[in-house]
Amino acid sequence: MSGPLHKALPPTLKELRILCCQQSQPSAGARAFIEKSYLGVKAKNPNLPILIREALGTPPRAFARFEKGQEKQVSLEGASDATEVEKRIAGML
Repeated sequence: MSGPLHKALPPTLKELRILCCQQSQPSAGARAFIEKSYLGVKAKNPNLPILIREALGTPPRAFARFEKGQEKQVSLEGASDATEVEKRIAGML
């Protein structure tokens, strides 16, 4: 699979965190990203920490931490598939 995150990400990006629920429908896209895209993104960015946090009832979100502690976040709620999740994450980078 090839998507917007399947390339080297900016060196200013220091950490990427994905939060989601293991069961809820709003988190379906985030779970699809973890299952289908995570390995490809990690292969292109082996030194970038990509943290996955699953907790029951957690709304799906992605956080990007940059240099100097700057953080951005984006909601992944309602994302239908892994590609849409990648587009939303790429939009905040």
